[in-house]
Amino acid sequence: MYAKLSLISCLILLASILTTGCSNSTEQSEPAVIVGADRSEIYLPLLENKNVGLVVNQTSMVDSVHLIDYLYRKGVNIKAIYAPEHGYKGTVERGKHVDGTTDPDTGVPVYSLYGKNRKPGPEMLEGVDVVVFDIQDVGVRFFTYISTLNKVMEACAENGIKVIVLDRPNPLGYYVDGPVLDSQFGSFVGLNPIPVIHGLTVGEYAQMANGEGWLKDSIQCDLEVVKVENYTHATKYQLPILPSPNLPDMKSIYLYPSICLFEGANVNEGRGTYKPFQQFGAPYYTPTDFSYVPKSIPVLALHPKFEGDTCYGYDLSGVALSQLQEIRQLEIKYVIDFYNKCDDKENFFISFFDTLAGTDQLRKQIIEGQSEEQIRASWQQDLDKYKQMRKKYLLYDEN
Repeated sequence: MYAKLSLISCLILLASILTTGCSNSTEQSEPAVIVGADRSEIYLPLLENKNVGLVVNQTSMVDSVHLIDYLYRKGVNIKAIYAPEHGYKGTVERGKHVDGTTDPDTGVPVYSLYGKNRKPGPEMLEGVDVVVFDIQDVGVRFFTYISTLNKVMEACAENGIKVIVLDRPNPLGYYVDGPVLDSQFGSFVGLNPIPVIHGLTVGEYAQMANGEGWLKDSIQCDLEVVKVENYTHATKYQLPILPSPNLPDMKSIYLYPSICLFEGANVNEGRGTYKPFQQFGAPYYTPTDFSYVPKSIPVLALHPKFEGDTCYGYDLSGVALSQLQEIRQLEIKYVIDFYNKCDDKENFFISFFDTLAGTDQLRKQIIEGQSEEQIRASWQQDLDKYKQMRKKYLLYDEN
């Protein structure tokens, strides 16, 4: 069962534990954060005599036991497992489609929600009474787990199925920043008008999606959120388990919102190394003080940008974790820097950059030579409106 993780998962888990020290707060004296999955006294009664579907991955742990195993041992009738990007074991490379399988330990069918079926169809939900969503998010719009949640809520609402979200902290939940998504740039890496760093837990996001009518035809989902105990949006929560293969530690998570923009540009974002999002570069960049060579790494990255070429740029892996925790804005200075250093400016950006940014304005502003301050000022009005809306759905204090 899930207590018996694959070798890769075990190594990833061990690396995460060593990096974070399993600390869930900035002060050892503070009460321990208790995630929704650990509050079984609340949700187990809701699952009695129900056929249950689970949206889970490797982060879906109840103490040291995976939620699938935990519920199975408790006699809960698990009808189906739904796998997000990276699969329900978290070992599938980014962007790879996950074919339907069967969980070898329970015999429960596994349906992929990444690929052609990002929204579960009626046949995938047949016989299911309630769907439990328990996945650790990182608080960034283009991290696809909240899009999976959105699609699951929509499908369940259409089929009269209740959704229970076992909430988990947002490791970036202490700030909100970045351009708010323009609806014409909506995609699976950004479905709704929220900023790049949205400042919501998955439970709060679910409430917002319901409350703002973001599900198809404004349908309402029968939703229940099992809250986190001893958490506020000021908590600097350290993830005990990695949320995806290319976020190997908290440093990558803190840098991810800003450096991931390079996935839409002619810059290697650290994929093809063991420090993704902490180091980034391109062959044309100067100065040449720091260099690395991206290579194919199973699970992490196959055929990354500039594979086999020497890339020059930044290495932020040596920056102290405490310094990275103080970042409270989307850092666009790196994209501006690389654009200015690139000789082939016409081919610097690809269309995916606008998809990630949620707007074409950021790309146009960089091309026009606007300063970082001018660019930030341009998205402030929409950001202020979002922050006001966000207050309606907060389940946790902000300080």
